[in-house]
Amino acid sequence: MKQELTSRERMLVAMAHGEPDTVPVSPDISNMIPCRLTGKPFWKIYRDQDPPLWKAYADAVRYFGFDGWQMHGSMDYMYADAEWSFSEDIVSSSEDRLVTRTTCHTPKGDLWMETTYYCDNPPTATRKWIKDLQEDMPRLRYMFPKIVGYNDTRFREQQAYSGDTAACTICVPVPGLQDLDSWFDGGVAAAAYAEADYPGEFAELVAWQSEYYLQMAEMNIAAQPDFFMMGASGLWTLQSPHHFRRYSLPVIQKMTVMAKQAGLSSFLHSCGKQRQLVSILAEETDLDVVNPLEIPQMGDCDLGEIKATFGDRLALMGNIHTTDVMLRGTPDTVREACEQAIQSAAPGGGFILSTGDQCGRDTPDENILAMVETARGYRY
Repeated sequence: MKQELTSRERMLVAMAHGEPDTVPVSPDISNMIPCRLTGKPFWKIYRDQDPPLWKAYADAVRYFGFDGWQMHGSMDYMYADAEWSFSEDIVSSSEDRLVTRTTCHTPKGDLWMETTYYCDNPPTATRKWIKDLQEDMPRLRYMFPKIVGYNDTRFREQQAYSGDTAACTICVPVPGLQDLDSWFDGGVAAAAYAEADYPGEFAELVAWQSEYYLQMAEMNIAAQPDFFMMGASGLWTLQSPHHFRRYSLPVIQKMTVMAKQAGLSSFLHSCGKQRQLVSILAEETDLDVVNPLEIPQMGDCDLGEIKATFGDRLALMGNIHTTDVMLRGTPDTVREACEQAIQSAAPGGGFILSTGDQCGRDTPDENILAMVETARGYRY
């Protein structure tokens, strides 16, 4: 029997394609469940940082006793030519929601967005920065200044609080239509129209973002987190393969090389459809870990097939169904699904038992505990 590892060690061994002492288990409870466990209105966590989400997540990891995946790490970047400032005003408030307007002040004028904070759900960007791409371009340029350094004090505090219970990182976005969904008023559709109407400006905006995200990656890797993470929800679902190859893949390729050269495992989160994406990532990038490998109807992945095809190349993290199994199922349903996932993907190592994206707010605690219990019963 192998020596017992800490949760942090167990996660990192699996990410490096190894066999830890037992199957790491890390359900995605990144947002809603930690907030629920605080007993506070959700806006206290998201807006007021009382407590900050990273701390609520770390407390939830200890509560359930699983292997943490602390993706809420944060850094303070230093800029060479930052000429913007931000202000926030309350637009409206009621018992169940709070709406704020954030304004970015630049030498060329202001940009603004609105966020709706809810009592019992995560916040939503209800108005976004870009209303008219051509008109907003002179102001948008100021939102991507050159990063020349970083202060990692906050990240070290987050690492220290998590201790041995979690592998900790700082998430970097990936450019593409899935990312521009959060920038354009009107979401992906508005971004697609802008690409057609203003192709030159659109390409320039993506170039600014790509360079900025690569600078973030450089700083984050220099700070030596436990692993390097790229966040790209809907990467394959919210854009075409053409858009992925044009806007997203070149940055993923560069970032995974940077992480490999620094000796860090690289990790990509992209919920939604992924099967074709996994093939490209395995064959055309230096990525180490892919997550969450959702099954139909939410995704299109078969865990056993992906393990058989790419298990010698990629570590896998997933993919228990978050609604049919985790939310609506019983502990026995959870155990059955987890045992099947372990049988399909655990042999040979390089597997982390998790969920297909984030568990719903009302997921029963006993279902999460059943998932942890099932994984703890499997030893390499």
